[in-house]
Order: sequence, then structure tokens, then C-alpha cells
Amino acid sequence: MWVWRSNSAVTEAALAFGSNLGDSAGMIRRAIDALDMMKGLSVRRVSSFYATPPWGVADQPDFVNACALVETAFEPLDLLEACKDLEVALGRMPGERWGPRLLDIDLLWIQNAELDSERLTLPHPRMTARAFVLVPLSEIAPHLVIDGRAVSDWVSRVDVSGVRRLPTDSR
Repeated sequence: MWVWRSNSAVTEAALAFGSNLGDSAGMIRRAIDALDMMKGLSVRRVSSFYATPPWGVADQPDFVNACALVETAFEPLDLLEACKDLEVALGRMPGERWGPRLLDIDLLWIQNAELDSERLTLPHPRMTARAFVLVPLSEIAPHLVIDGRAVSDWVSRVDVSGVRRLPTDSR
């Protein structure tokens, strides 16, 4: 299913960032800066950075996670492609699903877009169950509605133990 109801050349989107190899906070900063320099994309708000326990594969270092709201002229699949190309350009190599990674950028939501394909589902189908996404997203978009509930409501329904905001100087 594909629904794209944008009436303008620019729309809002939410992205999630994660890293647990090397200078994770630095890598996320580099990714956000690179996105902000792309033609057709402008970073509008960035959450604090959070240390979070690994999800999926437990035997790995903690992650650093953050979210950003962007304005973009990209259509959903083009935005996904730009994010995945950036991951590779910044050094991401193929690896174990949910395993350690240098950088992961997930497309969470695009205003007025619903999509269910092999490459992309919008809104992200598992975001409402993941504290490492909901905590930073609720900081910058608490009233954003996903599946009929505000992000601030979704975050109150997940276990946030182990999620801790990193000091500003570590971002």
C-alpha cells in the first residue's frame, strides 16, 4: 500500500539515529550535519543524545540514540535511500541484524505518508514499542500522533529503565 498526500514541495519527517561502535555520539553528529547539508533536506530539531541498552542482540555495547525532525522535499523512498547512502558513506558495513553498528538511520514517519512495502513501512511498524526511539522522539515531538496516540502517550507505555540522557558536552 502506498499513500502520499503531500500538497506542498516540502514536508516534515522524523528520523532515528543509533550507534554503538567507535565515537557513537560523534558519528550521529556527523550524520545529522551531513543530512542538514543535503539539497532538499533541512534539520529542524534534534533531541538530546541517550545511552540505551542494546535491543535484539544483548551481547554488545550500549547504544547512543537520538531523533531529529527534518523538512524535506524527498519522497519517502528517496529519503530512505539518502539515509542508507549516508550510512555507507560514513563507514557502515553490512552486519548482523540488530547487532553492533557504526551508524543506523531509520525513517520513522513522514507527514501525510503511509507506506507498506518490502523496503519501507511508514509509520515505522515497531517504533511504538521501542524506548530508544520514543524517549528522544518525545523530547522533540511529544504531540506527534502515531497509530492514534501521541508519542508522549506511547512513551508512557514502554519500559524506559536503562535509558539515560547523556550530558550536553558528550553530544
